[in-house]
Amino acid sequence: MTTEDLSFVIVGHVDHGKSTFIGRLLHDTNSLNTDRLEELKAACFALGRELEFSFITDHLQEEREQNVTIDTTQIKFKTDKRNYTIIDAPGHKEFLKNMLTGASQAEAAVLLVDAHEGIQEQTKRHATLLHLLGVRQMMVLLNKMDLIEFRQERFDQLKTELLQFLKTIGIMPAHVIPLVAKDGDNCVLRSERMNWYTGATFLDALDQFTCKNDTAHKPLRYPIQDVYKIADKRILVGRVESGTICQGQEIVFLPSQKHTRVASIEVFGKTNKKEAAPGESIGITLADPLFIERGEIACAIDAPPPIAKKIEAHAFWFSPHAFEKKDRIRLKLATQDVQCQVEKVDRIDSSTLNTIEKDATLLHTAEIGKFILVPEKPLVLEPFDQIEELGRFVLEKDGEPCAGGIVVSTHGTL
Repeated sequence: MTTEDLSFVIVGHVDHGKSTFIGRLLHDTNSLNTDRLEELKAACFALGRELEFSFITDHLQEEREQNVTIDTTQIKFKTDKRNYTIIDAPGHKEFLKNMLTGASQAEAAVLLVDAHEGIQEQTKRHATLLHLLGVRQMMVLLNKMDLIEFRQERFDQLKTELLQFLKTIGIMPAHVIPLVAKDGDNCVLRSERMNWYTGATFLDALDQFTCKNDTAHKPLRYPIQDVYKIADKRILVGRVESGTICQGQEIVFLPSQKHTRVASIEVFGKTNKKEAAPGESIGITLADPLFIERGEIACAIDAPPPIAKKIEAHAFWFSPHAFEKKDRIRLKLATQDVQCQVEKVDRIDSSTLNTIEKDATLLHTAEIGKFILVPEKPLVLEPFDQIEELGRFVLEKDGEPCAGGIVVSTHGTL
């Protein structure tokens, strides 16, 4: 029996308690070994502090000294139902690039809000980014209920405000849970200090989320990352993003439109592998002596993706430098790298999703751009809601990453 795996991102305004919550969760699910606990205690003692669960995730010395999460951290734990990967995303505005990277890998999200401080700008922005990235499973945790004396009326007020805002951006959270992360109330065990709350604990609610739909039933998409010459074999390596690839299978490479069959599937240390499933990194050899380069995508011959003339896309601009419509921009999608012209961009407020300006000439930091892009050479892609890895991209300007986004639709195909 295969064990399920689910990754979820935890986001929220800085100092609302994400790292403390993760530390408490790992402690209460017995996911910390003795050496890790001793390391944690020693680090706290060296800084003259009491035991702080946040140090489990804030593992960089700079983070410990400044008491702020900087990088995206991934930590694993498990319940009786499945394995989990926690993606701890930074809360500071200047760390939104890392938060965007973390959220793009998640199947579900946890939005954590300080019950005392209430909804902040970053709360709204993070929720909006989750929606932009296609994360549809979400719950809200109202943390630090001890600071408002566990009052149900304050919880109900905040819950109403949050639900009203989330509704405006198309999000309906599965649960809104009151908790105290540092003490563990409603994290794994039900709180005795909030008897008025009769809903699920965090862990019970988490187990109710569903894992991403299996992509094995979708058409084959196998982006080529590199080509190696080993002995007398020319091996094309990459990761299967959807569908399955089998020895003897007929495939087409796009955008070159070259047809062939899979002669063999190569995996280091294994022989006679006959097929590979989504998520597997493999090599293949071909039945014909074709010249294939990085950026080509091996596809199911009866269900190829479009080669787009124009792309409608939504992207979050995280660069500190504003984007000008006249700027040259590069789009990186799967293993493809294509220069694009910007035909049109609308400026969108990332906290509210309201349009600031249509057909704009500038796009500023922390704004969302609704782009019409024209690639300068053939580009193979699909809408994000169909196959994520062919619908998620990064934009670069002057060699630096500046935005991340998703493909909404294609306009015309080659």
